Amino acid sequence: MKIMKRPNILLTVRVSVVTGTPGVGKTTLGKELAQRTGLTYINIGDLAQEEVSVVVSGHRLDVPSPPRPGQLFDGFDDDYQCPVLDEDRVVDELEEKMVDGGVIVDYHGCDFFPERWFHIVFVLRTDNTNLYSRLESRGYTGKKLQDNVQCEIFQTIYEEAMEAYKEDLVHQLPSNKPEDLESNMDRIVEWMDQWIKNNN
Repeated sequence: MKIMKRPNILLTVRVSVVTGTPGVGKTTLGKELAQRTGLTYINIGDLAQEEVSVVVSGHRLDVPSPPRPGQLFDGFDDDYQCPVLDEDRVVDELEEKMVDGGVIVDYHGCDFFPERWFHIVFVLRTDNTNLYSRLESRGYTGKKLQDNVQCEIFQTIYEEAMEAYKEDLVHQLPSNKPEDLESNMDRIVEWMDQWIKNNN
């Protein structure tokens, strides 16, 4: 088994891993964290659309994948007006990228990613009033808006993460105001520095 010199981090939120509900700030945090640390940032939504957004040493690179129409999608959800991710194909696509470590994965769900990939999982949480405004400004309406806010109210993503990963890997971070971004980055970088110290 290959020894990783840098950890893999899952950021997750709820819209469909940093992880969390859509609009909680995982993409902003993931990109900023990649700039600060030199880790590779992968947004699963971009990957599924055949383009991986990679941030290396502060520079964003859009790396087109070979043409494979719809390969990472498995249909379209008419209620939410969005494509349905083919989770098995996403895992297959990421497998080799995760082996060396040093990857930040950003997605709003997390239970289909193998536990062996991640050294830590951060679930971003946002006050419902803030989240409602953020999602509304993105054009979310009706059922899509209500369901995403309810997922945050009921801690759906956090509970999903707790069921999918060891309890000590899962951490919640607040994402309500601009100061939270810097505080969260400091906390993650501190954790990462300790992980590197302990594992190298």
